[in-house]
Amino acid sequence: MEDIFHWCREGNGFLIRVWLDDTTHDLNQGDDHGFSPLHWACKEGRAPVVEMLVNRGARINATNMGDDTALHLAAAHGHREITSYLLRHKADLNAVNEHGNTPLHYACFWGYQNIAEDLIKAGALVSLTNKFGETPLDKCKGQMAQKLLELADKMGQDVNKKVPYKDQSWLGTKTRSRDATLSRHLGIKFEELDLREKLAITPSGETWRGKWQGNEIAAKFISLGVNPSGDVIRRASRNFLEEFPRLRIFSHPNVLPVIGCTNSPPNLIVINQFMPFGSLYQILHKPTNLVVDQARALQFAVDIAKGMSFLHSLEPPIMRYFLNSKHVYIDEELTARINMADTKFSFQERNKFYHPAWMAPEMLQKKITEINYKASDMWSFAVLLWELATRQVPFADLQPMECGMKIALEDLRLSIPPGVSSHMSKLIRICMNEEPGKRPSFDQIIPILEKMRSA
Repeated sequence: MEDIFHWCREGNGFLIRVWLDDTTHDLNQGDDHGFSPLHWACKEGRAPVVEMLVNRGARINATNMGDDTALHLAAAHGHREITSYLLRHKADLNAVNEHGNTPLHYACFWGYQNIAEDLIKAGALVSLTNKFGETPLDKCKGQMAQKLLELADKMGQDVNKKVPYKDQSWLGTKTRSRDATLSRHLGIKFEELDLREKLAITPSGETWRGKWQGNEIAAKFISLGVNPSGDVIRRASRNFLEEFPRLRIFSHPNVLPVIGCTNSPPNLIVINQFMPFGSLYQILHKPTNLVVDQARALQFAVDIAKGMSFLHSLEPPIMRYFLNSKHVYIDEELTARINMADTKFSFQERNKFYHPAWMAPEMLQKKITEINYKASDMWSFAVLLWELATRQVPFADLQPMECGMKIALEDLRLSIPPGVSSHMSKLIRICMNEEPGKRPSFDQIIPILEKMRSA
């Protein structure tokens, strides 16, 4: 088996790049000790590899079995360049491992004063104690503790009061590197699934929450219609096995892959990781503890645009994915991810659309062979931007069939209400151009969204 962990330890950039180019490879998987490729690259000081992995979607704050993050390892081994890079990419400064130690504890213990100063300047706390009641400064030798104390005081920290260690593991806020079985298995036996709770019933199938090999999963039963014949089931089963591997896209942070399938006719099931926050639609339109302010909304928009840009780069393209907020899920790190389990298979109803409010007019008017799918996806994205900006459900007062008919035949269109920023209004209109050929690509709008986010 290809050893991505070995290549990351050795810094073999060429083989790592080739491995990452295979979309079925999961760069956030862990080895037997939960070390992800990023953990190993940070531990061994492979700065170019660290940058490559982060750019491809490695999770900065994923933990190994000992609850060490990549920043723990970079700080403990004196890799200042990598530590600085991780800090610029929102590494958790005060993450604690199984011993209660923060990255600053390790920088102090090993005498890496420059790294310790960088951490304190970025906001690492000198007063946090580990399980043994020790602060980072208690781990220092010589004059280092006094210098760091003065720096922390200058940065406005309360240096006179120790903060006792508090076990928060029960909160479940840590993000482990992923179990490698999630990306290595294809066929999963139906009897291996422990399905516990029905999450949704839609025309395309039922979705259940459950467990498989200790992993929290969502299992979607693909609907074959009412009372399908034996020939229909056999043909669907054959096509299902051919088509589902293309949905195993582990190589992009804004795509939620299908991790496996169950092909036990008439049960055709696609399986992916369970997302505790649910869909973007649920977060925007149903009671939730997650607050989506303007900054968060723009971040979701950037995430979705990056995911769609990646999907549009694939050859051959994934043609039967229909973008809408019900098909975008939010993971535990509050990253928006496009759910591949919501892609329609060729044997499902070809000319029936369940969410026309998000669909471009030409999708509802023309033959499939006449449609520019990339342009129609951009229209759907414009509806998503409208939804994020207004917090309203598009055409909420209409039934789906009536909505689709009015869009296709009566020029029904969304109006942008007062209160939406002029920049966002302009972008929505550009992305919702009536002429498909005049709509921008996702690559073109990502810089615009990022500029809006940083404004």
